[in-house]
Amino acid sequence: MKKHTIRRILILQTASIGDVVLATPLIEKLAEFYPESEIDFLVKQGLQQVLTGHPLLHEVLVWDKSADKYKHLRKLLKHIRSRRYDVVVNVQRFAASGFLTAFSGAALRLGFSKNPFSLFYSRRLPHHISSDPAKSQHETHRNLSLISSITDDNLHYLPKLYPSQADYAKVSQYKTQKYICIAPASLWFTKQFPAEKWIEFLKVIKEQVAVYFLGGPDDAQ
Repeated sequence: MKKHTIRRILILQTASIGDVVLATPLIEKLAEFYPESEIDFLVKQGLQQVLTGHPLLHEVLVWDKSADKYKHLRKLLKHIRSRRYDVVVNVQRFAASGFLTAFSGAALRLGFSKNPFSLFYSRRLPHHISSDPAKSQHETHRNLSLISSITDDNLHYLPKLYPSQADYAKVSQYKTQKYICIAPASLWFTKQFPAEKWIEFLKVIKEQVAVYFLGGPDDAQ
């Protein structure tokens, strides 16, 4: 596909907040290569605030999974097709996002081969996770590799968010001294750092700093 024909791009990531953040380098790189294009981003209900006000995004699409999940999925597909995207980039490996990608109507459909609908992609790449540090690859690099065919091979783009002035004002009261933030909770047990390890970590901090724990209402316990 020629560069001048790419006018509308959609990125799909409807998993958790961390996954959305790790997909933001795609926005930065695509905007650099296609500054005149409209870039949209699909997230699940509740995470749209993460990208609200992003200067490089045209629209943040939302999939409500809470009720009538598949009814909303069909409505979402209709909206996606009406946008007539030239490129759809799916960084997820689950069937629902693959369904949206496969039947988006986009000329170029990019994603990982592990997705059940990857058979209908224009280009699919393997998604390898290795326990060997020498062979492992950061998730941002895996995501960026999906668009190398329409950009270049440079994988050195970092996650980036754009908090509003109201966001900065809301946390200003917590920034009166040096501080660190830790997020000990996760939806997945396998992603939770053991409590004793957090204690060990905090004990080695030599400076007097404020420690803020980050999490949702259900994590308070």
